Amino acid sequence: MAEEAILGYLEHNDEIKDSGEFAEERKIEHNEIVNVIKSLHGFRYVDAEDIKRESWVLTDEGKIYAEAGSPEMQLFLAIPEEGIPKDELQKKVGPSLFKIGCAQAAKNKWLDMGKQLISRKVQHVDDKVKVLLLQIQQGQVIGSDDIKALKARKLIVPQTWKGYSVKKGPNYAPKRKQVVTDLTRDNFQSGEWKELEFKEYNYSAKGQPLEGGHLHPLLKVRSQLKEIFLCMGFEEMPTNNFVESSFWNFDALFQPQQHPARDSHDTFFLETPSTTNILPEDYVQRVKQVHESGGYGSRGYAYDWKREEANKNLLRTHTTAVSSRMLYQLAKKPFSPKKFFSIDRVFRNEAVDRTHLAEFHQIEGLVCDRGLTLCDLIGVLHDFFSRMGMTKLKFKPAYNPYTEPSMEIFSYHEGFKKWVEVGNSGMFRPEMLQPMGLPEDVQVIAWGLSLERPTMILYGIDNIRDLFGHKVDLGLMKKNPICRLGIE
Repeated sequence: MAEEAILGYLEHNDEIKDSGEFAEERKIEHNEIVNVIKSLHGFRYVDAEDIKRESWVLTDEGKIYAEAGSPEMQLFLAIPEEGIPKDELQKKVGPSLFKIGCAQAAKNKWLDMGKQLISRKVQHVDDKVKVLLLQIQQGQVIGSDDIKALKARKLIVPQTWKGYSVKKGPNYAPKRKQVVTDLTRDNFQSGEWKELEFKEYNYSAKGQPLEGGHLHPLLKVRSQLKEIFLCMGFEEMPTNNFVESSFWNFDALFQPQQHPARDSHDTFFLETPSTTNILPEDYVQRVKQVHESGGYGSRGYAYDWKREEANKNLLRTHTTAVSSRMLYQLAKKPFSPKKFFSIDRVFRNEAVDRTHLAEFHQIEGLVCDRGLTLCDLIGVLHDFFSRMGMTKLKFKPAYNPYTEPSMEIFSYHEGFKKWVEVGNSGMFRPEMLQPMGLPEDVQVIAWGLSLERPTMILYGIDNIRDLFGHKVDLGLMKKNPICRLGIE
């Protein structure tokens, strides 16, 4: 019906100036007219241009006041000539209307707000708010100051009406031709195909989106970082043990047993199995000695080292626990230089906020060789981070229990226009390396950073909970772009 009305009208007229008026005259729903215009426009039967009209409509609250009167008017009418106690008036009109009505009536200087009694200052008032609301409801135009006042009270909201003006298009016909999409055997046999009009192919139309697996941004960045390490000649360490003993996680790294990081407020300890009984005894004794009385040029920590503390099982707090195991295995063989890396999950008992989670991923790299110095560490760091696209680096002295010297790593972020911390680094202490059995002239340089921070910077994510965890939007998996870290 709507299509016949539009095409029939244009057969004898040049233009439909307003689709809204056209729909109203023919008593057809405007939405139906709009849908037909869009369809005809798509096949170029008509040319359509947008029409927009801004208007104001009443909110639900505004509709109530248009019918019952404004709160200040209702309050005014509820007050007798002799006045009324405040509590009694509040019960009479209700707390919400009382609060709004008192504020507006006092503003209009209609009432005398005594401490106990509320009375009228004037005997006759006009409900201007109701009048204005009724005018808007009837489509009348009101002043800008009145609009501003009603909008501030959230009694009206703007509404955009959309319609079309319509003219004949290049393919106009009084009646739409039925186009055929498929050529059948019957069309050929009957000869009907000679008269048929076929629908044109739209070669630029997109097909149905293909559903498939999608990589998480963390996996993409991890893959790129792994490629960087492999290009630099590093070997990947096995990181399949989320559960570690305190010995490998702390003691082997020359971290004292009274260190705050070993407290249950910072570390997740296991209830079952709570301890391990599989530790290399000779190495344990050497670690105990260096903790208690020192050695290798160190005085140690001078405390009573406890085996039961070292036996406690925990969720590893860093992948350096894996590094300590690898270096111990390396020390058992004739020495040869090695370069190791790992990228895997670690766990810390931290308060969750926009930048911290109780579990995250740590990237770690280390180089083990004779005669290494701090200059070698700085050179390797420049090489590694330049492959990530970070060419401006600077370093700040820091403290770590198992590295000396230690450095925090900062990179200049062109987007943020400031220096941001990107990692930590240092040289493993002799108190850590020599009890393992490594030669005295062997040094280890190492560095680490989180996987989440570079990923958040690359993908413009400012809350870690939007990247990792149960609150992640699955749309992020489907729409995130390819990761490019500037690999050379």
